[in-house]
Amino acid sequence: MTQAVTTLAGGCFWCLEAAFEQLDGVLSVLPGYMGGHDPRPSYEAVCRGDTGHAEVVQIVFDPAKIDFETLLTAFFTIHDPTTLNRQGHDAGTQYRSAIFFHDASQQAVAEAMIARLNSDGIWDSPIVTEVTPASTFFVAEEYHHQYFRRNPYQGYCVAVVAPKALKLRKVFAERIKAG
Repeated sequence: MTQAVTTLAGGCFWCLEAAFEQLDGVLSVLPGYMGGHDPRPSYEAVCRGDTGHAEVVQIVFDPAKIDFETLLTAFFTIHDPTTLNRQGHDAGTQYRSAIFFHDASQQAVAEAMIARLNSDGIWDSPIVTEVTPASTFFVAEEYHHQYFRRNPYQGYCVAVVAPKALKLRKVFAERIKAG
């Protein structure tokens, strides 16, 4: 089986992990940090905005089952790519919208999709999603892994994570993993 990797930032990594892990063809989703200057970022430092990193998910997927463009369609479905450094009440550069591409093909697909979405006028404002080369991926602390699955009744999960995961389930019903 061929595997590919993409790294996406679109607000809190708990939301992205909970959404993407549902898709058939997604083999793993790891929360972490990318795009900053600190060689050893911690959650606390990233949340303070001290490191320059974004909260990201690194997605390993089977391109025979789900292609990169479909993953990006899901990405643009579950977050607002028009708000600079913000998703809802989460504000700061760590919550920016970004596609960290792993090869020239991913860069081309991302740039073409953003151009198409902007020209289609899907949103009232232009997309501010960064398209930038992937850099060092730092895996988030263990307690962030599978956070929504382990804490479904935590306040933020009920108010923010669950609605995004549900939206993805509805829009991509035919692509949700069985079971």
